[in-house]
This record gives sequence, structure tokens and C-alpha cells, in this order.
Amino acid sequence: MSPRLRLPRFGKTARPDQDAAAADAAPVSAATGVGPTTTATVAPVAPVAPDAPAAADAPDASDSVALSGGMAKLAEYERAVLSWVADDGYPVNVDVEIEVRSADGTVRFAEPAGFRILPGTVVAITGSHIHALPEGGFDERRHVTVWGPALLRPRGRFAVSPSRVWAWDERDMPLPAAYERSLPKARRYFEALSEERGERVRPTLPRGMLLLRATRAPFLSATFAPVLLGLAVAARAGTFDVVTAVITLVAASAVHLGLNVANDVFDTILGADDANTTPTKFSGGSRVLQNALVSLREMSLLAVACYGVAAVLGVALLILRGSPALVGIGALGFFISLAYTMPPFKLVYRGLGEISTAIGFGPVMLLGTYVVQSRGSISAEAVLISVPVALLVAMILYVNEIPDRAGDSRVGKRTLPVRWSKGAVIRGFDVSAAGAFVSVVAGVAGGLLPIPALLILLAIPIAMRVHSGLDRFYDNPYALMDTMAANIRLHMVVGLLLFVAYLLTIADQTILGRKPFFW
Repeated sequence: MSPRLRLPRFGKTARPDQDAAAADAAPVSAATGVGPTTTATVAPVAPVAPDAPAAADAPDASDSVALSGGMAKLAEYERAVLSWVADDGYPVNVDVEIEVRSADGTVRFAEPAGFRILPGTVVAITGSHIHALPEGGFDERRHVTVWGPALLRPRGRFAVSPSRVWAWDERDMPLPAAYERSLPKARRYFEALSEERGERVRPTLPRGMLLLRATRAPFLSATFAPVLLGLAVAARAGTFDVVTAVITLVAASAVHLGLNVANDVFDTILGADDANTTPTKFSGGSRVLQNALVSLREMSLLAVACYGVAAVLGVALLILRGSPALVGIGALGFFISLAYTMPPFKLVYRGLGEISTAIGFGPVMLLGTYVVQSRGSISAEAVLISVPVALLVAMILYVNEIPDRAGDSRVGKRTLPVRWSKGAVIRGFDVSAAGAFVSVVAGVAGGLLPIPALLILLAIPIAMRVHSGLDRFYDNPYALMDTMAANIRLHMVVGLLLFVAYLLTIADQTILGRKPFFW
């Protein structure tokens, strides 16, 4: 049996001081369609265990619609699901015919055959609609639930004057946004359950999957590109050490993961992630804190652990290949990583996130890698090749901030998409993407970069696709996801093409032993 919360329970005869609290505990049904041509239907659902905690099932006042609007929505249905807790303590869900009388603000129904409802019992009445698509999936989802005491009328009928209403319509609010808006309520549920049981209760994921999600490890491509390019530029110059190359890659990855986790911690503390009701798989943070999968303390410890690994490996690199240049670059990288969201710096909150990201995942990582291999020297080639990587990695953050701008604005996170208009944001992307391609062409023309570096021009169609997606889906966070994915792919493809270009030049000079146009 499920643990019982000591809260007023739905279904008992209501007193005036319990009516609202009892409505909070009302079970909400989810009706389903019966075929691809279904347009409107309601159906009873399996009852919930009678002693299951239900206080978090009903919406907060902020999620409720005006009673009049809710009654108007319910009037669209001829049948609904009637839910209550019977006198024996078991919840009941029954399909009934309803009559909504807007004039006197009541919903009327006949007592279901075979069931007995005590006068004054608090009931929930749910009308819902779902449409099954022929190719699979659903659309046109919506529901409305009203709560109130059932008052006995003549001829076995009951009338409910709702005191609470909850409605959701996919046309007004996409399902992911509705889910995000319910998270504070869900967290309060787990907090109440934890207090009742005397132990922490929360949702769980397999440990590996949770770690992957909390650190946002799939975004490590932003680290691999500059580090591998730095190694390639150094190898082309005749300096390459396998041991320090591996240590550099792991250390840079640890810094990146630490940044991701710390960003979630500070964005949660500062309210940015909680204010964001339209996160996507590319934006809005990992959401592990918002979904109560980990505690703030656990996330903080994870960030410290990542930075600790990076610090230990950084010291090892200083011992093995130390130089004043490496000390300076390493210190700058750590500062940018910590100051990105940490008060009092909060660089991303001041519209400096793109610049910080460009420097950290461009020159800092690429030159840091090169300096480790070269024992302190810096080349103009390494500086120049870091420019396209820096510009395009900054654009990952830039585009991913677009869906977050409403929530960011509410908490004073003044990112560039918050500050700028749609046209200005799109122009900003165009200028940065063009700058990435032009910098390489100029480097080849000036003899600083190898001719195969021009392979990155093959990625121009991807940049054009991102531009088109920004123009079409700027105000639709979920439709914009394909554009965000293409933008991440743009950075990855450019990094890969540049890496392949350097492999060609390295193979030319080491295997063929000559210097044709590649060199």
C-alpha cells in the first residue's frame, strides 16, 4: 500500500473550511480515444489506491482558470468522468452524462447506477478530448476538471457548484510547457511525502543515465573540437606527445562538465531555470534539479568533483610541460568557467555569455592544448584556427538562449536574445557564421593556414539552414529544436573538416615526405 499523507482527503463530506483543501486532492482522469477518427470522447480510468498521497495531483491557483471560463469549457462535453472516494474509502471513476447550467453556475448529473453518493461529497468532474493520428501519436489534447460538493436534487440527481477548476488545452499551451509548469507542485508532493515517511523520496534514474544528464556530457563535442585541432596544429609543427595529449583532453572535458553542472546550480539558485517553462533538450539546463532527481547539494558536490579532477590534471600538465603561457591560459580558463554564472560575476547574466564561451572554447582550449605540446610557444596559425571554432561555439549558446528568453528576462538574465530583436539576433548569427568562414579563407590566402582548410566551405549549407530555421521558428521553442540541432552540427562539422584538413597536411609531410599545395 502507498504511504498515507495526513491531509484532508477528496471524497469525504465537505465542510466549508475543507472544501478547497479537499479539491486539491481530487484525482484527475485522462481519457483516451478509441481510434484514428476519434474526435471527442471521455472514458473512466482505473482508480488510484485509496491511501495514495494525492495532494499534489490538483493544480495550484496559478494554474487554475477562471470558473466561468472553466464551466464554458466543460459545457462542450455531453459526458464526463465523475470521480469521488466512496464511503468504504475506495476511489471511483464513472462515466456520466452531464448538464452544465451556466446561468446558475452548476453542473448536474444523475447518480450512477449501482453507486451511492452521499450528499455533500466532494467530487471531480472531468471532460477531456484526444485525437489519435492515423500515423501514430495524438493531437488536439485538452481537458477540464471542476471540483465541488455534490448537493442532492430531486429524482436522484445531483448539482455541483464548482469552487475550483483546472483546464489545459494543447492549442494554448504545448504539453512540455504544461509539464514544466507542474514541476513546483510535484516537488512539493515529494517534500511532503519525504517528511511523512521520515526519509528522502524522489524520482530515480539509472545512475549512469543520471550522470550523463546532470553533466550534459553529449555537449562535449564543444571541447573535443578545439582540443583535437590544437593537437593537430602542434603535430603539423612537429611536436606531439601522446601522454600529455590524453591528459589535456580529459582535463578540458572535466572543466566543461564542471561548467555545465555549476551553471545548473547557479541558474537554479538565481531562479532562471525555475522561471523557464519552455526548456528543450538543447536549452534550459539539464532539469535534474527541477525534476527533483538530485539535490542542490549533490549537484554542487558534482561540480566540485569535476573541477577537482581538472585541477589535479592541470597540475600534472604543469609538472610535465609547464610554462608561463600555460599558467596564464589555464588560470583564464578556470576564471571564465566559474564566472560564467557564479555571483558576483554572472557573465552570462550581463550579456557576456557569448564572448566568454567564444574565448573559453576557442583560444583558451585550442591554445592551451598547443602550448602543452609546444612547451610554451604560441603560433599565429594556432590563434587564427581558433577563430572559426570560437565563433561557432558561441553561436551554440546564442541560438540555445532564444527559447529561454522569456524566463531569462523575468529573472534579470540579460542575454543577447533578451536584449535584441528577432532581426538583430538573426543578423548576429549571420555575421558570426560568415566570420568563421571568412577567417579561414583569409588565413589560407595569407599563407597561415593549409589549403585543405577550405574544406569548411562545405558546411555553408548547414549555416544557411540554421538561418532559415531562425527566421521561421524563432517564437516556437519546440519547432526550433531542429534548428538548434543543425547549429550544433555546424560547429561539429566545421571542427571535423578542419581536423581532416590538418590530417591531410600531416600525412603529406610525414608519410609522403614532400610539400605540395597541401603544405
